[in-house]
Amino acid sequence: MNRFFSSDAPRRRRVRSFSTRAAYAAAAFCALSLGVDDFSGAGLFVGEGSAHARESTLSIATPFEVGESASGNYLAAIVAGAERDTLAASTFFREALRSDPRNRELTERAFVAALANGNMQEAFALAAHVAAFDKNNGLANLTLGVEAIKAKKFAKARAVLAKGGLDRKHDVTSTLLTAWAYAGAGETKQALATADKLKEDAFAVFRDYHAALIVDSAKNGDKAEATKRFKAAYGSERNTLRLVDAYARFLVSHGSREEARRVYRAFDDLAPRHPIVTAAIGDIDSGKPLAPFVRDADAGAAEVLYGLGAIGGRQGDELASLIYLRLSLFLAPDNALATITLADIYERMKQEETAIDLYDSVPKDSPLRVNADVQAALLLETLGKTKEATDHLQAVIVEHPKDQEALTALGNIQRSRKLFADSVTTYTKVLDLQPQTDKSQWLLYYYRGIANERRKNWPIAEADLKKALELYPDQPLVLNYLGYSWVDQGVNLDEAFKMLRRAVDLRARDGYVVDSLGWAYYRLGRYDEAVRELEKAVDLKPSDPVINDHLGDAYWRVNRKLEARFQWNHARDMSPDPDDLPKILEKIDKGLSDSSPIASDQTKKKNGG
Repeated sequence: MNRFFSSDAPRRRRVRSFSTRAAYAAAAFCALSLGVDDFSGAGLFVGEGSAHARESTLSIATPFEVGESASGNYLAAIVAGAERDTLAASTFFREALRSDPRNRELTERAFVAALANGNMQEAFALAAHVAAFDKNNGLANLTLGVEAIKAKKFAKARAVLAKGGLDRKHDVTSTLLTAWAYAGAGETKQALATADKLKEDAFAVFRDYHAALIVDSAKNGDKAEATKRFKAAYGSERNTLRLVDAYARFLVSHGSREEARRVYRAFDDLAPRHPIVTAAIGDIDSGKPLAPFVRDADAGAAEVLYGLGAIGGRQGDELASLIYLRLSLFLAPDNALATITLADIYERMKQEETAIDLYDSVPKDSPLRVNADVQAALLLETLGKTKEATDHLQAVIVEHPKDQEALTALGNIQRSRKLFADSVTTYTKVLDLQPQTDKSQWLLYYYRGIANERRKNWPIAEADLKKALELYPDQPLVLNYLGYSWVDQGVNLDEAFKMLRRAVDLRARDGYVVDSLGWAYYRLGRYDEAVRELEKAVDLKPSDPVINDHLGDAYWRVNRKLEARFQWNHARDMSPDPDDLPKILEKIDKGLSDSSPIASDQTKKKNGG
């Protein structure tokens, strides 16, 4: 998530916070066809809802009342869907359907809403109604197939999945679920033959991965075949956590602990200190067994749906991803990765309350539990629940005093509240926990540099920013911040502008980076060039008050005073930082003085930090 920080420093720059939750949830297999073609059959995105009914100290209630008229409930459901609130959408569709239970369109909409919201028993009942009047409905048959797998009715599952109406060569979803239905019935050879119907190269990794899991989970599994399949999948895709974890666990279970350690270490080189990998390496080092996370057809089918849900979480594909993940969690409710992936989707869709509930439902013994707690705390901060956020984070840190993610999150919250000295102390604790310097530390030095600059300790801030750039040369955010800071102080100007131009080259579509270059031109009195860059920045980020304010200042300096006041009025209406608003209002009233911008604008703020 992005957080915007301000202080009494010269001029505010926008700075991004980086979250690890998406990396922890990542298990995507690229280039897969989702296989079910009518997720949008209801004609409505129906947002989100509560994944698991459970008590939670973090739960945030969102009460609402249903109406008395069918039309009113239907309209309320449509509005809830537009707002991506499946809890409300599913509730209102359910109520509307009570008044018109034979309405096919309404039945299908209620089905999709219930499924997206995780109301599984209701979804299964509605899926049966949909399938009764539309026997080839892919989503209804997929849902009924999953219900049958859970009930160990594997022949029924295969029969229902066969009604999807898609070619087995292209339908990865029903093909692999059918394969797992054969596996559940003990028909391993037929299961492999079914999986191997996915001939296209785009499906190869997914096909081989699940073939390996099928063989390994069989009572009399063929180790040689499983090894061949795992090696084929891993040889093609070494950057996918779920595949890495499954392969390494297979190696441990067959006595190849050193090879498993190498597999985990290779991933750790790419994504350092991932909690699942760290925990697994610790278990290997201590001689503990590593249990496979797929032991039966339920878990195998859940893994199919989770993989598809993970790749479907891209912007615009949320509904498909929600549905796959809901079905996956129905089959394997303790899959922490699936839960965190689902929570991440809700967070990106601005459904913070539901995301918090989901993070809180991650099993207590999961290596991802600390990550989930940290994300919940950050969302509480987003919702303005400052005390709850701090208390929650502090509780995590008391229990895990050396957890670097929790400490970093605390530092970020302290920085957001302008507790810059405290944030410097916290970031330093994190760096002290890392005896070896590596590239990943650039972000900590960057954050600490910002906090030091905000507390007016520039020499140390400059050293931190330079260290960040040493660890990650050409990092555009660091180039942007350091380059602008030099321009702001009137030092190292040639190098500063090289940095800012390089940052723009690397992030040409980033309005905040372009804004920094434009404002640097302004600070040096190069107003025509400032206008050129700031107009680009406003085009890229039209709703940012700081950038609009900048452009207003630049327009004033080139005697475009009517346009300047328009931009300032625009900035005023965009909820600017409270410290900026009086200055904006004064400019709207009186304009800018004729003194040098380098002198007169020293009290302005940087964009971010």
